Order: sequence, then C-alpha cells, then structure tokens
Amino acid sequence: MIEITPDKIDHDRVISCVRRDSNGAVAVFLGTTRNVTEGRKVLHLEYEAYRPMADNKLSEVVLEIRQRWSVENIAIVHRIGKLEIGEASLIVAVSTPHRKDAFLACQYAVDRIKETVPIWKKEYFEDGEVWVGSEFSSTHS
Repeated sequence: MIEITPDKIDHDRVISCVRRDSNGAVAVFLGTTRNVTEGRKVLHLEYEAYRPMADNKLSEVVLEIRQRWSVENIAIVHRIGKLEIGEASLIVAVSTPHRKDAFLACQYAVDRIKETVPIWKKEYFEDGEVWVGSEFSSTHS
C-alpha cells in the first residue's frame, strides 16, 4: 500500500494492511504535527507533493526495502493539504518475521522518504510562515 492523500490517515487500516500470521513483528512510525518548532508556536501545516514523482519515489523506497530485508508487507501513507496540530502526516508500517528487520526497515523508509520524495511542508506560525523542504529540494527551505 502506497498512498498520498488529502484525507485523514486511518492508522488501524494501514496497520491491518501489513499484519500477517506469518510475521511476528509490525513496526510503525507515525509522524504527527507538533505545536512548536524552534521555540515558535505552530498553528497548522500544509503539505504539497509533486505527485507523479512522489508516487514513483515511494515505490522505489519499497523496492529498496524489499532488497535489503525480509519484509513481507509494507505500507506508506503521506498526507497532503492542511493538517491541524496533532494530526498524522505520515505513517509507515512494516511487517516482518522478526523485530530487528521491522525496526530497521521502518527507520530506513522514513529516512529515504525525507531524502528522496518531493513532498514539502509549510509551517504556519503566529508571526508568519515558512516552507520546510525535504532534503530533496533546498529551494523550499
């Protein structure tokens, strides 16, 4: 499962998508909107994506993970649009026979998403806003 969506993330649906009786581990990363960044109060966030490339890059991340670990199931869902404080922006769920591979693959996925997928966020503060890009593009940071 790979999704980029303006809809709220259904955590239970994503986790159930990767759970299997053959796997003893499910590792989940849930990225949420925090209320403070570098001492500034955050009001909300907005995410934008370059969809054709973002979809392709997410697929590449899944392929990389499958080549490195014994991952049977993986799900990645990234939110776009306006997010309020506390809402989830990203969920990565990985299911493997053993916990070590699940943890490593989940962390790798999150790091690679930040490095390669063209999704950017704009933080809105009480006194202004700023684009915070992934390492993919410094033009939005």
